[in-house]
Amino acid sequence: MKLNLLEIGQNTEQLSSCRLSLILGVHTNNNLIHTFSKVARRLLKVDKCLLGFHKEPYIWYTTNTGFWGFETPLELNLLHYLQNDVYLDRTHPAYAEMSEYLRAHGVEHQRFISFNLKVNETHSIGHVVFFDDQQHAFEAEDISLVQEFADGLVGLIRLHEDYNELKELYEQQCAMNFSKTKFFQIIAHDLRAPFHGLLGFSEVLAEERETLDESSIQSITEYLYDNAKSTYNLLESLLTWAMAEGGRFVYHPINFELKQSSKIVCDVLKSLALNKKIALIDRIPEGVKVNADINMITSVLQNLVSNALKFTPTNQEGQVILYAEAEDELVRIQVQDTGLGMTEEQMKNLFKPDLVVSVKGTAEEKGAGLGLVLCKRFVDLNHGQIYVDSKEGQGTTFTVLLPKATNEHQALAVPEPAAVQKAQN
Repeated sequence: MKLNLLEIGQNTEQLSSCRLSLILGVHTNNNLIHTFSKVARRLLKVDKCLLGFHKEPYIWYTTNTGFWGFETPLELNLLHYLQNDVYLDRTHPAYAEMSEYLRAHGVEHQRFISFNLKVNETHSIGHVVFFDDQQHAFEAEDISLVQEFADGLVGLIRLHEDYNELKELYEQQCAMNFSKTKFFQIIAHDLRAPFHGLLGFSEVLAEERETLDESSIQSITEYLYDNAKSTYNLLESLLTWAMAEGGRFVYHPINFELKQSSKIVCDVLKSLALNKKIALIDRIPEGVKVNADINMITSVLQNLVSNALKFTPTNQEGQVILYAEAEDELVRIQVQDTGLGMTEEQMKNLFKPDLVVSVKGTAEEKGAGLGLVLCKRFVDLNHGQIYVDSKEGQGTTFTVLLPKATNEHQALAVPEPAAVQKAQN
């Protein structure tokens, strides 16, 4: 098989896969591969050079007149001849065999020398071959100099890789610090208002108790209870969000029946739906099974249904409906309401943990604005997708896509009534 010569920038669509070559600036004016080849060829007094890194789609070819690329043949394996040796020249027992192998790939020569680009005693990142039509052997001192130069090239690559790794760690740390800052901003913002109310009305009860009638006391205690409850829910959401952002949630996927989660959610939120005179309808059929973390998905459904109830008007025959159906390798889950709907701008920023004042519900319900952020985080952790479709005044539909259960026999199903009764007895 002959090597196909390519101009850099033309027919080199796979250049993005050449990670080490890109580190050395192969497509820039500061092409260190070309520089290395030029200096090494001058030291060895040789005309041509081939340099390639393992698992990269191109080999780089340099002469006194230019720099080109070759498509790397799938079967090319020069390390078969080099083995663990530093270099291979005429004194090497595999020289004749490798020479014939190179000619078979169109590399015509009278002499050649190949260097192993070794990171350590056991690991190599590539190889370089110098060749031309001259007859005399390479000098030992020149070989030693080029070997040191090649070691320097490998060291430069490792230095760049270490730099990139440190840069990535730095960026991750910056992102974590930003997340922590955002977390404390939200705490400060969302806790200040409820505590003003708690402190103010507590002071009234403590200092003006004797001047209040039973009706006033009842109103204040109801306010304090509602405010304390919403503040507790806020703290719980903040803690859950902080744990998710800090990577402290353990993702434990199992195969389970989705009806199990929807039943829990509907049982928990049934009283809220009744109080607002909203029909909460679970149309998720039995037998639809997903592969996911059951606790995370139950939390997602609870947040979505709670949010739907929050923004659906009372006394207007409102509905919140849960659907689910299997599609190929995914399960599509939908939570649909007949509520207030959203603007394009609201949908655009829906899953961002931005510092904004949460919109109150139709019964003046308060929220931290973190529920949907948690939903997005949990769905991502479960290799799924979440998106929203909504129009102002026409309701909202949240759609969640999750992986289908991988094995029917391992799925955790909803217990049959008879089995539950037997277990209780």
